[in-house]
Amino acid sequence: MATIHPSVDFRSDTVTWPTDEMRAAMAAATVGDDVYGEDPTVNALEALAAEMLGKAAGVWVTSGTQGNLIAALTHAQRGDEAIMGEDAHTFCWEAGGMAVLGGITPRPLPTDQRGRMDLAQVQRAIRGDDPHLPTSRLILLENSSGGNHGAAIAPDYFAAIHGIAQAHGLSTHLDGARLFNATTALGLPPTAITQWVDSASICLSKGLCAPVGSVLVGSEDFIRQARRQRKLLGGGMRQAGVLAAAGIIALKTMTQRLQADHHLAQRLAQGLATIPGIQIDPTVVETNMVFFALADTVAITPAELVTRLSHNYGLHIGGYGDRTLRAVTHYWIQPQQVDRLVEAISTLVLAGRSHH
Repeated sequence: MATIHPSVDFRSDTVTWPTDEMRAAMAAATVGDDVYGEDPTVNALEALAAEMLGKAAGVWVTSGTQGNLIAALTHAQRGDEAIMGEDAHTFCWEAGGMAVLGGITPRPLPTDQRGRMDLAQVQRAIRGDDPHLPTSRLILLENSSGGNHGAAIAPDYFAAIHGIAQAHGLSTHLDGARLFNATTALGLPPTAITQWVDSASICLSKGLCAPVGSVLVGSEDFIRQARRQRKLLGGGMRQAGVLAAAGIIALKTMTQRLQADHHLAQRLAQGLATIPGIQIDPTVVETNMVFFALADTVAITPAELVTRLSHNYGLHIGGYGDRTLRAVTHYWIQPQQVDRLVEAISTLVLAGRSHH
């Protein structure tokens, strides 16, 4: 009879569930009607996020995607253009929201292996005043760079982009879904990055373990306009303090322990690097994401590997196109589970290696 293993989910840090402390805080949360601005727990969360990110105000939103969309709709109008990296989450993974709902044209630019656009190309992408062309209005940024091994991008890049934006009257928005992972890896406070952008959104429901939600921060005027866009998108919530209570713990407590997730990601990368047929460079693993590929000599396909890990071992990882796979570490992953994943992948890959 097959051994039943407890299920361990490495597909993403979005699979995290709230901690016991969060559940207790949620049960005890003082609430009010947030659309009226009367939920004290939501108000406290928004103020905390704004303070941590060095901005004047914040607004609680349902998701990172909604936060990014609200930011785009607030900064830009129909017919405007937003410049972003071609592998940015805002371009690749948000259903084309800014174009579909806002009439904002995306202008994707190539990025380097860390997710950075070339500064000269950004400069050239800014349109002149010509009625044939959309109006350049916004530069969208991301940190950490999810499509690039979760790379933690240093402040100098954002400072340089800020300079270009300022010179041309453009706004900047940071998709900071995993900003605290990036700043933990860099050993810097979040403000080292956010000082160089007009607005930023942070996710509470990824490595920070809150069950749902993100916060968008910026100037008081920006947030006042953002609330209008949130309402337009159906994002106004009522007694949301039940959820926001977990978000406060996410920001105060969970942001302080992300280094542990990064150590586990490095442990996983180092382990995978010992397996013949696995292609990985552990030096690019800076945060909690581990991308690796199957060499052509490996007979098992990525899809088969994902399926067998799940069915035979209760271990879940994600496919990422071609022969690339991804595993993400988070609060609910233990060192022995990382080792178990390495051992299982080794068993399946070595059994599936071709002999020619």
